[in-house]
Amino acid sequence: MPVLTDALNRYSDDHARDKALYLSWLANAYLTAGEVEQAAVTTGRTLELSAGVASIRPRQRIAPLLDQLRPHVDLPVVRDLLEHPAG
Repeated sequence: MPVLTDALNRYSDDHARDKALYLSWLANAYLTAGEVEQAAVTTGRTLELSAGVASIRPRQRIAPLLDQLRPHVDLPVVRDLLEHPAG
């Protein structure tokens, strides 16, 4: 995942819709790997980027991620994400 993370860090936020989608896939990969805290951070960034996007696709990708993170609400980063108005 470091290669994808590096690539996304260089990808401009001007392409918020696409970047949000790619970040949602990265967050899912983190969850699959058991990296819950990193998944929460990445999902939070996805929420930030998708806030101003007209497309519903990023929000469709975020909803299942939030559902998968709910059982980990005891982790501060997950709790903060779920308490976020958009979460």
